[in-house]
Amino acid sequence: MSTIASSVPTTSTAVVEKKDLHRVIMASVAGSAMEWYDFSIYGTASALVFSELFFPGMDKASALLAIFATYAVGFVARPFGGLFFGRVGDRKGRKFVLVSTVLLMGISTLLIGLLPTYADIGVWATGLLVLLRLLQGFGSGAEQAGASLIVAEFAPKETRGFYASLPFAGIIIGILMAAGMFWAVQQLPQEDFMSWGWRIPFLFSVVVIAVGIVIRLQVKESPVFEEIKRKKLASKQPVKDLLRYSRKNLVVACCLRIGENGTSYLYQVFALSYLAKVLMVDKSVGTVGLITAAALSVFTIPFIGYLSDRLGRRIMYRVTSLIAALWAFPAFWLFNSMDSTLIVLSMVVAISLGAFGMYSVQAAYFPELFDARYRYTGIAVSKEFAALASGGIAPFVAAALLSWSGNHYWPVATYVVVLAGISFVATFFAPETRGSDINV
Repeated sequence: MSTIASSVPTTSTAVVEKKDLHRVIMASVAGSAMEWYDFSIYGTASALVFSELFFPGMDKASALLAIFATYAVGFVARPFGGLFFGRVGDRKGRKFVLVSTVLLMGISTLLIGLLPTYADIGVWATGLLVLLRLLQGFGSGAEQAGASLIVAEFAPKETRGFYASLPFAGIIIGILMAAGMFWAVQQLPQEDFMSWGWRIPFLFSVVVIAVGIVIRLQVKESPVFEEIKRKKLASKQPVKDLLRYSRKNLVVACCLRIGENGTSYLYQVFALSYLAKVLMVDKSVGTVGLITAAALSVFTIPFIGYLSDRLGRRIMYRVTSLIAALWAFPAFWLFNSMDSTLIVLSMVVAISLGAFGMYSVQAAYFPELFDARYRYTGIAVSKEFAALASGGIAPFVAAALLSWSGNHYWPVATYVVVLAGISFVATFFAPETRGSDINV
């Protein structure tokens, strides 16, 4: 096999075989699918069934707040997972973390499907749910950071935005799998769905675990990390070095992340409850909207990644964050029409162009913001601390705003504008990194 025909240059001194680039993309897709399948089924279950199973006897508003508080617990663990696994990734390698995190997340999700409910063991059921949610969050703290990072370090710098965005197709696969599984089990009689049908999506995660681990064990280590090892440049204190040398970029990355993560979980989690429990729209409408938005994102994510290679990371992040902000009020107007077609349209624009548009650019942008010696730590910390401050609490804050306003949507729509606006403003402080050298 000739080097010219089968390899691509990278920013490292190493030459990467195309088959290795393709394999690492497949592995990252599998891991992303695992993470988002896990988080999506938990979010969907939180919106649709957990209030009855683990918080019985509460009024509608209190149950909604309680279940979204439990949902937020997973995000509390994510920064700690990001710190822990980010440090390991910078010292021991990207591949080791990618295998470890998919295993931890998968086991946690599987065990949620085996949990007894409040009716079986009382408050212990709620406590176990919170514990498993913490473990799930801890494992996901460095999962997506590593998936995008390893592809970015394999990819040619001229097309890094496109290639690094491809693993986010795994997000779509995960969301589609979760939404499809829940749609299928919702076809069961209500009594069967509430007693055992809701467990099926969680138990199915054992299949995703197996596939994810098998694929990731076949992946080579990042050529950039191999270069770090060869030159013996691995940071002994990645967190300390990150704060010393890249404090400004760390703050910028956190702000860029807030708009994407907050709006994403508002539409994927809170909106489902808002539609089903406040507007009393059939539960399947929100699920169909989520499936449609995710399916279209298979095309919008790599296309926006491609545009970031042509036009620049900063301009594309500015455009997508502006879309998210400007669409906030129209999105809720369409929700309140209670017309299923308009609801689906609302979710398509909000998710595939707004939230996931920003997410697509992040794939190459964040690795380019940090030095290779502490890059994993920088990406994981910026993503997960911002996720805690935005996506983790967003459904809870939205539910509280809804309760405070007497079920009026304008405070929630304003909240979306604020989150997306933070990212929009951050683009004016962010450097342009398109085509930069990310080698050591």
